[in-house]
Amino acid sequence: MNGRRAAALQAAGAAALGALQTLAFVHTSLWWLSLLCIAALAALVWRATPRCAALFGWMFGSAWLGAGVWWLFISLHRYGALPAWLAALAVALLCLGLSLYLAVAMALFARWRSGRAALDAALFAALWLLAELARTVIFTGFPWLASGYAQLDGPLAAWAPWLGVNGVGVLAALLGALLALAWHRRSLWLLGLALALPVVSALVGPREFSTPAGVLSVSLLQGNVPQDEKFTLEYVPQALAWLAHAASQAHGELLVAPETAVPLLPEQLAELVPDYWPALRARFESGRQAALIGVPLGDERSGYTNSVVGLSAATRGAAPYRYDKVHLVPFGEFVPSGFRWFTQLMNIPLGDFARGPLNAPSFAVHGQRIAPNICYEDLFGTELAQRFIDPAAAPTVFANLSNIGWFGDTIAVPQHLNISRMRTLEFQRPMLRATNTGATAVIDHRGQVLAQLPPFTQGVLEGRVQGRDGITPFAWWSARFGLWPWLLLA
Repeated sequence: MNGRRAAALQAAGAAALGALQTLAFVHTSLWWLSLLCIAALAALVWRATPRCAALFGWMFGSAWLGAGVWWLFISLHRYGALPAWLAALAVALLCLGLSLYLAVAMALFARWRSGRAALDAALFAALWLLAELARTVIFTGFPWLASGYAQLDGPLAAWAPWLGVNGVGVLAALLGALLALAWHRRSLWLLGLALALPVVSALVGPREFSTPAGVLSVSLLQGNVPQDEKFTLEYVPQALAWLAHAASQAHGELLVAPETAVPLLPEQLAELVPDYWPALRARFESGRQAALIGVPLGDERSGYTNSVVGLSAATRGAAPYRYDKVHLVPFGEFVPSGFRWFTQLMNIPLGDFARGPLNAPSFAVHGQRIAPNICYEDLFGTELAQRFIDPAAAPTVFANLSNIGWFGDTIAVPQHLNISRMRTLEFQRPMLRATNTGATAVIDHRGQVLAQLPPFTQGVLEGRVQGRDGITPFAWWSARFGLWPWLLLA
């Protein structure tokens, strides 16, 4: 009985550690907190049975995700009209299910550990990596809160242009395992080895693999359209009027409007405001200012896409530039096989999109090559890397068009900003973020936020961005091999 009580208390402790470390994904100055929580988990499983280790890993992972993505409840209940109990159950099952990967990893560690310090630390890191890869890939992947993001402002982030977020995460797991070993064995040399990793990372520092490629002035729009009114015919005219007014007042050479800034399909827009799209095209195709605008495209016959349309003098008399979202959100943008009954319970418009091409061309603006990505596509660095296969055509600037108004005024906003910051470190490319409710920002190639609008306000962010040329090691190998090197290494 005492053994069961002790295991239950340890499982509760593992859950507390998992929930606690989510602070580092919002406030990245707390990068050390995530390392300590990983180390504490490693200490828990170091002498546990496989069954107890699985329980500890499952509790740690479930609380980690639960504390980090609880805001999914808002999209399902408030905007998707699911009953509160069903929305809460769906989020809980998602967190519990995705945490099974970590549970299996910790059980295998408990079964395979050898008692040799270096080998066991490497084993812990490898299994941690496999669990994160599984969460990144299986069922289209959900790598939100991948452990590397917590190290964004820590010394381990220096490895991002070499290894990407997964590499930073595996180094964090290795460091945590070494700290746990040092504590278990009261070993100063293991403690020194653990501390050497961040020290060496800080000494190496961020190396410049890219070079300046010119400066572009930009205007980033943040409409702050209420999500429950965004697609209603009563509110749409107001949103369209504000978009047209903001575009007329913007000064940047490139204007970027958020995902579905025009919330109607072309046929619907032509019926509601016949002259709206022709006037918008005429404005941007008759001068030096260009625009990237989020808009759904398609029809019932050919299918729908969540898209970005590019307008500039180069598109005058021709088809506009078009980017179609590639990595769609399950249930929100496509219906997984066997789950149509679930999506029919929700009140979410345009819930079944078609995918665009993976290696999409960039939008050329005043010597810059702008690579759009939509909403949570910027979680998938290896997919964005496909655009770097040809260095001559590689993007000089990323542009993320998002609408996470679905999740309310929550920690989803700074979390997504930090995800974009990690992409800038991996590729050494700046990121423009134009969002409906935040965080609308200009991020440089070093991951620093140069300018930002306050979330949940309406406005236009005027700024300047320096494009970059050159290929980071991560961009080179990830474009060719994807996640396979990590899988083989693990």
